[in-house]
Amino acid sequence: MKEAPGSSPGNDARHVSAAARTGGRADRQESGIVSQPAKPCARRGPGADLPISRWPVDLRPRERLQEAGPGALSNAELLALLLGSGPAHCNAVAFGQALLARFGSLRALLHADRRVLAAVRGMGPAKLSKLQAVLQLVERALVENLRADAPFAGPANVKDYLRLTLGMRSREIFMCLYLDARHRLIASEEASRGTLTQTAVYPREIVREALMRNAVAVIVAHNHPSGQAAPSEADQRLTYRLKAALELMDVRLLDHMIVTHDSVMSFAERGWL
Repeated sequence: MKEAPGSSPGNDARHVSAAARTGGRADRQESGIVSQPAKPCARRGPGADLPISRWPVDLRPRERLQEAGPGALSNAELLALLLGSGPAHCNAVAFGQALLARFGSLRALLHADRRVLAAVRGMGPAKLSKLQAVLQLVERALVENLRADAPFAGPANVKDYLRLTLGMRSREIFMCLYLDARHRLIASEEASRGTLTQTAVYPREIVREALMRNAVAVIVAHNHPSGQAAPSEADQRLTYRLKAALELMDVRLLDHMIVTHDSVMSFAERGWL
């Protein structure tokens, strides 16, 4: 395992290395797109420019939601309700379809870089603010769940939160969840940010934060932008070193999770802690 530049065994600096290098693609993963500017509705299908107000009532997204509930609507229809309109000659549903096709998925759209979204034709400040507000509301709702419930009574909440916050990031991020005696969330914070393939982690700083927050347990996590959730040898060494450092202060390391865009690997679930 490679030590941080200028570090020594005494300063506990360690690197968490990604399972594989990602190359130039990683710079674009956080935005969720390729580099060419989007042109929504440039290739629109029949009816793309027909205003929704002229659709049959039973096909309009708002009326369908009121009749059948939000689960009956497609992602494009839900986006249409959120955004309200599209650019010229492109109704809101067609705009939503074009955005999803351009970015590849709903999650990639919501995590796209603000500057990239702002360059999309029809995506003005108001629509951009709505997308960012929705993502922030979802993150806060997941945090509320973690604070209200014992995470390891329902570890799916932790995984959902980590996938949302780390899964689409193009740089390695090391995150700590500090828990109380009932394993409810006290605080969630990024301990460090790194490069495409590694981040420097200082166990002493994590121990200090745990003591300052009166935490009795900690969950740590970091992402692998490569998309490979398998832990490296450096990941395993760091985990056991951090576990030992926390135990000296009677703080328990409950888990170390490695996050990709579509999966979460848990050291605890594999019996490694």
